[in-house]
Amino acid sequence: MLLVIACLAFIGVLVMVYHRGERQRSSFQASQSIQAAARSDKVAPAEEPTIAEMQPELRKANERSVDQVGEFTICHTGGGRNCVVDGDTVWIEGIKIRIADIDAPETHPPRCDEEARLGSRATERLAELMNLGPFDQMVQGRAKDRYGRQLRVLMRDGTSLGEQLVAEGLARRWEGARQPWC
Repeated sequence: MLLVIACLAFIGVLVMVYHRGERQRSSFQASQSIQAAARSDKVAPAEEPTIAEMQPELRKANERSVDQVGEFTICHTGGGRNCVVDGDTVWIEGIKIRIADIDAPETHPPRCDEEARLGSRATERLAELMNLGPFDQMVQGRAKDRYGRQLRVLMRDGTSLGEQLVAEGLARRWEGARQPWC
């Protein structure tokens, strides 16, 4: 029952976003709004610094934002065009991306039941976040990992989607190595 309610709420959010024209808003307009609000002191200071504040070397990975609202599915094994493999790995326009600022629980294979449960929730939540509207891909340090995956921080309105997963207890900040979830 709770899953049905959550799904209906998610669909409601998507309908609202679509009808407000969020799909057409560019990331440039969003960043301009945030900057204007910050100049007028309407933005409350964050309790913790955002990834953008901690990592001034973040740079845009491409010249446009990703505007694939409602098009990211879950593809556990990968090889897709626009899909979420797990809580920290996605395919965007056919390119495999490792989200650089987080470590999410493993889903294939998980090492324990708790990791499987958290990994599944992280995967679903990341798909939801990616489907809420345009986001930018930012490079933080290296552009690729040793497996050839693109390393990116996914940003929307100055906030990392990975940080949102961390705040919700579904991921950890990346500390340079994976840590056990069991």
